[in-house]
Amino acid sequence: MEGHEDIEEVLSRLKAEDFKLTQQRRLIVQKLLSDEDNHPSAEEIYHMVRSEDPEVGLATVYRTLDLLQRLDIVHKVNFGDGKARYEMRGEQHQHHHLLCTECGLIHEVGEDLLGEVEEKLTARTGFRISDHDVKFYGLCPDCLCSEVQAEAQQ
Repeated sequence: MEGHEDIEEVLSRLKAEDFKLTQQRRLIVQKLLSDEDNHPSAEEIYHMVRSEDPEVGLATVYRTLDLLQRLDIVHKVNFGDGKARYEMRGEQHQHHHLLCTECGLIHEVGEDLLGEVEEKLTARTGFRISDHDVKFYGLCPDCLCSEVQAEAQQ
């Protein structure tokens, strides 16, 4: 997604915070960056990393993800499937997600659709909003087409 940091920026931020630039951390960040459209879980990241470095443990992946989250490099998201998923944070507000309730497809909506709503809420309540998280649930075009075809056959 546009606006996300590249590997060198992430590693520079780690170094600036006095964290070691281990090969394992580098590999975890590379996998996150290469698979960010899929919002991988820690376990999925672990399996991707292990294919290149069998010495990496699941605990290392979790610790690295926790560190990246604390440094606001990674955002942990929950799509209601029982797994915490991760994505790289951009410089802008959190984007929105469309979630298919049939196949599990996750589609990102890159634009922030709630800027005006935030402004009104801030004016009305005095609350300073720093971010928001919106998920829309429904059927993706493929699943909708399959459902319509199934209904037509009945």
